[in-house]
Amino acid sequence: MVSRRSEQSEAGDEQMGLLFEAPAQVEDTRHIWQVGDLVAEARAHLERRFADLWVEGEISNLRKAPSGHMYFTLKDGEAQLPAVLFRRQASLLRFRPQDGLQVLVRGRISVYEQRGQMQLMGETMEPLGAGSLQLAFEQLKAKLKARGLFEAERKKPLPKYPKCVGIVTSPSGAVIRDFVHVAHRRHAGLEVVLYPAVVQGDSAAAEVAAGIAYFNKTQEVDAIVIARGGGSLEDLAPFNNEFLAEAVAASGVPGGSAVGHETGFTISGFVGGLRGRTPLG
Repeated sequence: MVSRRSEQSEAGDEQMGLLFEAPAQVEDTRHIWQVGDLVAEARAHLERRFADLWVEGEISNLRKAPSGHMYFTLKDGEAQLPAVLFRRQASLLRFRPQDGLQVLVRGRISVYEQRGQMQLMGETMEPLGAGSLQLAFEQLKAKLKARGLFEAERKKPLPKYPKCVGIVTSPSGAVIRDFVHVAHRRHAGLEVVLYPAVVQGDSAAAEVAAGIAYFNKTQEVDAIVIARGGGSLEDLAPFNNEFLAEAVAASGVPGGSAVGHETGFTISGFVGGLRGRTPLG
């Protein structure tokens, strides 16, 4: 016979057993990412969301790698963003980026997966304020002036009575007709030799420099004139080119520049021995 006390004890033990019974198995629904997978997913999302945008900021920590790639940080008062222009894009810039310059950069957002770092992949860049061509002009002017290329002492004097003048310009423009007309009117015995060159566009600076080199090699002229008519800063950009400025400065034959109208100035004009205006008269 089981006593009432024993029955009560057994009932209590049963209730305690239910209280401490192991919970039912709960399915683990967490999704666990591998780091590489997560960063790759974030990169894909950012590249879809920010595939083409303009970003304004100040350049800092600018570094140009031996490969030609340009690395820098865009910053404002609130945040900063790593950015890069690869060699091809960097080579197409018309001005020289520098720390402290306020710019607009067009590109896309991506993630450098090895560092898990968001960055702006730049396609092009514009300075704020002055346009890129004007800024490039001022930068190159300051650079060459510091080197003394504008000093009168280093410029070769033009002959007072030249017998033969070489002109580097377009054979189809009004400039060559004006030049020949004025030359024969002022000095009937003067011989004019034309070196035909493109005077506008991407190849113009190299063609004009080739003309200078040609006349230096043949030594058939007493002076060299590079010439073209007036135009916008874009039109005159080849004559604000460092490569052409170096060619003018290095010429063993004295020379001058007749590029642009009277109120316009070019780097080649500053480097050359004499600057004339167009139209010639």
